[in-house]
Amino acid sequence: MAGQARITAVLGPTNTGKTHYAIERMLGYRTGVIGLPLRLLAREVYDKIVAIRGPSVVALVTGEERIVPPRTQYWVCTVEAMPEGMGTDFLAIDEIQLCADPERGHVFTDRLLRSRGTNETLFLGSDTMRGKIAEQVPEAQFMRRERMSHLMHSSSKKISRMPPRSAIVGFSVDNVYAIAELIRRQKGGAAVVMGALSPRTRNAQVALYQNGDVDYLVATDAIGMGLNLDINHVAFSALSKFDGRRMRELQPNELAQIAGRAGRGMADGTFGTTGQAPPLDEGVAEAIMEHRFTPIRHLQWRNPSLNFATPEALIASLELPPQEQGLVRAREADDLTALRSLSLDDEVRARASNVEAVRLLWDVCRIPDFRGISHAEHASLLSQIYAYLHQSGRVPDDWLARQIRRIDRTDGDIDALSKRLAFIRTWTYVAQRRGWVGDESHWRDETRAVEDRLSDALHERLTQRFVDRRTSVLLRRLKQKEALLAEVSDTGEVTVEGEFVGRLEGFRFRQDAQASGEEAKTLNRAALSALAPHFHLRADRFYNAPDTEIDFTEQGGLMWGEQAVGKMVAGPEPLKPGVQVFVDDEAGPDVAQKVQRRLQHFIDRKIAALFEPLIGMSRDEALTGLARGFAFQMVEGLGILPRAQVANEVKQLDQDARGALRKHGVRFGQFTIFMPLLLKPAPTRLRLVLWSLSKGLQEFPEAPPPGLVTVPTDKDAPDGYATMAGYRAAGERSIRIDMLERLADMLRAEDSRGGFEAKADMLSITGMTLEQFADLMQGLGYKAEKGEREKVKPAPAAEAPAADAAQGGSGPSDKVDSTPPSDPAAEDAAQVVPDKLEDEQTTAGQTTEEVLAEAGAAPENVEASAEATAAETGADTGAEATEEAGEPETEVFYTFTWGAQRQNRNQNRGQARGPAKGKREDGGKGGKGKPRGKGKPRRDDGPKSFQSRPPKKEKAIDPDNPFAAALKGLKTD
Repeated sequence: MAGQARITAVLGPTNTGKTHYAIERMLGYRTGVIGLPLRLLAREVYDKIVAIRGPSVVALVTGEERIVPPRTQYWVCTVEAMPEGMGTDFLAIDEIQLCADPERGHVFTDRLLRSRGTNETLFLGSDTMRGKIAEQVPEAQFMRRERMSHLMHSSSKKISRMPPRSAIVGFSVDNVYAIAELIRRQKGGAAVVMGALSPRTRNAQVALYQNGDVDYLVATDAIGMGLNLDINHVAFSALSKFDGRRMRELQPNELAQIAGRAGRGMADGTFGTTGQAPPLDEGVAEAIMEHRFTPIRHLQWRNPSLNFATPEALIASLELPPQEQGLVRAREADDLTALRSLSLDDEVRARASNVEAVRLLWDVCRIPDFRGISHAEHASLLSQIYAYLHQSGRVPDDWLARQIRRIDRTDGDIDALSKRLAFIRTWTYVAQRRGWVGDESHWRDETRAVEDRLSDALHERLTQRFVDRRTSVLLRRLKQKEALLAEVSDTGEVTVEGEFVGRLEGFRFRQDAQASGEEAKTLNRAALSALAPHFHLRADRFYNAPDTEIDFTEQGGLMWGEQAVGKMVAGPEPLKPGVQVFVDDEAGPDVAQKVQRRLQHFIDRKIAALFEPLIGMSRDEALTGLARGFAFQMVEGLGILPRAQVANEVKQLDQDARGALRKHGVRFGQFTIFMPLLLKPAPTRLRLVLWSLSKGLQEFPEAPPPGLVTVPTDKDAPDGYATMAGYRAAGERSIRIDMLERLADMLRAEDSRGGFEAKADMLSITGMTLEQFADLMQGLGYKAEKGEREKVKPAPAAEAPAADAAQGGSGPSDKVDSTPPSDPAAEDAAQVVPDKLEDEQTTAGQTTEEVLAEAGAAPENVEASAEATAAETGADTGAEATEEAGEPETEVFYTFTWGAQRQNRNQNRGQARGPAKGKREDGGKGGKGKPRGKGKPRRDDGPKSFQSRPPKKEKAIDPDNPFAAALKGLKTD
């Protein structure tokens, strides 16, 4: 049969169409088989033949795959998995020069010497095999095929300057990953191809490259074995590799095999070095270009006639040296190493007692070490499999299921998934062996499904890590000079061609922070070119947006919803600020002008609405003379002026001028002249911003929380802050100016010369402890003298109302010297009042209930504060008091006297003066600068006498009032 068959060696360099020629020849016969060096290449050839003849007549047989239809005509196999004795019409062996490979050469040599087709046999490979084929197969004919394109040597290039459609070759997994990561950062990404990848993962990665999603391929020398890709340039990152035993330099013919992947069809290709690889020697480069290499002198060989009598006999037959010249015994392979290890195991030796058992042992030892953990681990696994097969004839389903279940996980990184893929290949190989598992079809499908899931997961991880899809897509579209399609979501996310590139914040594009270098430049260029129409559409929508969608921050920022679109800047006047917009230059001047006009309209209307009383007063032509001048001062002060600051101007105003100003809402208080309507939270917030702009502050102080009567004094705040916030600093705390004026009305009824103590109304209206109130009074110019005295026990509850009525609210029991609790929450609760401002005509003498009712404080807060105050001072709030017999209780009290009069009677006369009770600037009774009394003129020398009006009686407390219990506890103390 062999003598009748035609044997042809089709030799030549890469890109000569040898494999394509073999496929055409095979399909010209009824049956055929072709052996290929890689599982990846076998899958590629299988897909091509299936596309021509259909899947029903094409089989694929590899170590881990077995697709054999019932009517198979054509067999596509790896060389190791080629079935023997098929008797097909056609037989071909690709890459026949691998007969010299130290690892697998003996298998190719065996096919060269013993495998034949009944009609035609083809050996495909390099010219270096011509002499050995002629020597070992004298009847072979030779066919020379020339390369269809030229292969040129190029100088060494940096990876950053690598041309598109390049393949960078590494010789270790770590090296491949490092190069791919570098290319991702600089070029947008790369596909990764390695021999250890499953066909599914490899095909998915190659598709990324072939489809143009990435312009670069990083691969091991696996691409040199017939993988047909559109590569223009091949760059070697190293010129040596580890061959399983040692590091060695690559031979010129090996370099040529890989470099030949550059240039496909009629397209020329180039090759060179990159990274740490030294430049190629000129002689080597010339040999590669001219395809001149040293002929192969020796072929690897292993005895095919094996003796299965005993394990020792099998080992001896495998170690037999070749008898023919030109053949060398192959070095010990993994299967022989495993056989040696298992033959030393007593249990294995006991089982391998006959020819069939030894043959089975050899079949098990030929399971490839896909896992690559260690020889001992691999031998242990093989021993277990052999025990099952020898004992029951197959691997138990439950044991196999457990092994597969442990691997069937798609979590983890690239390394974890790669290891699981290597592990599942072992069980895929086992499932492919005929008779080794119970339900072969089930386990083949099961292992294949797990491998597919792991392959897809690995492809996804490789793509995530080494391919920046958005950059590669955008670069490709920019090169094609096509219009990019951008979309902006409701949340501002910007996608260009479906890829997230950043966010549109107002009218400024903020690209993805994770991008850097060339990637960042690409994203910015692509996004801004695509966003141009979106800027105009957004500007139109903003211009027509209602004022309710726009707001300002306490730092002067201008917001459209949650997006910053500009900020206020100082203008010619405090009430006329300017606007600076936040618009990218790429949006164009038209967009910037439209945004600027809309923001200026907004802030102008906001000022006009919140400061309407102040603006209206400034435009009132009925105001003349001093009144008009004072109105402009109020405008400059944004509606609030400390009285001491304008004391002289106030003195010069007559009653008519003051009346005209009061009609516009101006209140002349003892401490501050202000417009109550402008103390509300919204005007206060805007006033602080306008004031900060006019002062040129870098950081704007924020408004105090609304509703608090007193707040801690901010000693680091800029001068004038407290006034603009609507407060007056007095010691450690600042009091709101409208409540300060109400307190001043209460103080006017007291004997500031002889001294007085704080009343419950005073503490209630300020919401302070007694110590805090003392500090406040000192801040207002009073002296506070602390004292202790024996506490007077309160009258029985039934007699309290009568006693209070008899005292008329002016006796000692009206004095409150207790200390309310120091709990900040309780203090704040007592201080909280709404922003309902008191009427200008509010008089002193209001009860606590009336004051708090006007202020809007919750009765619960007052009652709780009163109970807490009584509890701390020992007052009985309904609980049974305990005290040691014979030890009298003491209470702390403060006596307040006006301290400024003794220091300088003429200092700050515009401020509140305790003794001058007849002087009222808020429209009350009493002449200007004329004290009440007998009408005698005041003397400027000698002792002064002061007379205060009699205190107004407080209302009797309604016993049904919910505040009665709390106030009774305060007053009886």
